[in-house]
Amino acid sequence: MQSVKPKLYYVYDPMCSWCWGYKPIWNEIKQVVADDVDIIYLLGGLAPDSDEPMPEMMQAQIASYWKKIENYLGTTFNYEFWTENTPRRSTYPACRAILAARYQGAEQAMLDAIQVAYYLNAKNPSDNTVLVELAKQLGLESDKFETAFVSQQLHQDLLTEIAFARSIGGTSFPSLFIEKEGHCVEIPIDYKNAEVTISLISRII
Repeated sequence: MQSVKPKLYYVYDPMCSWCWGYKPIWNEIKQVVADDVDIIYLLGGLAPDSDEPMPEMMQAQIASYWKKIENYLGTTFNYEFWTENTPRRSTYPACRAILAARYQGAEQAMLDAIQVAYYLNAKNPSDNTVLVELAKQLGLESDKFETAFVSQQLHQDLLTEIAFARSIGGTSFPSLFIEKEGHCVEIPIDYKNAEVTISLISRII
């Protein structure tokens, strides 16, 4: 009888700037531990749907987070986003696009596309039109993607996933958890050293 692998949950939001900063380290970790754990992505849902323009004070605050991450990790951001768009505090559309892509086996490709569009190309992933265009660029089945993307079922799936992420302690992004034999253990995020996290995971499993 084959033993069940421990699960490694990665709780994230496609529009979370710290997740963008963490990406190179996370990619290193994944490559090393992929054979020993089942890696499961969980959407954390940073900000619910909103049509309201983001207040200028909040825009300045988030731009300052970008600068902090840039200084700390060397991550690249395109600050033209703030002048070329009407920012909204709304990440659920991007989360739904991730789920619609997951249905076609393209979750990570869509995540990469959203992050590059947002942080490097100054596109607004709070806009459905941007997300549908990214799906087309990825070569996803457009009709299937768009039908799923706006469906009530997919939105309910998102809310269920967010609730599960919260239930294991995934309230900040990114977060990592190991589930082994029914017990969940949080792994501290180290933004600069993949080896620290890899050795912790190895010890736990």
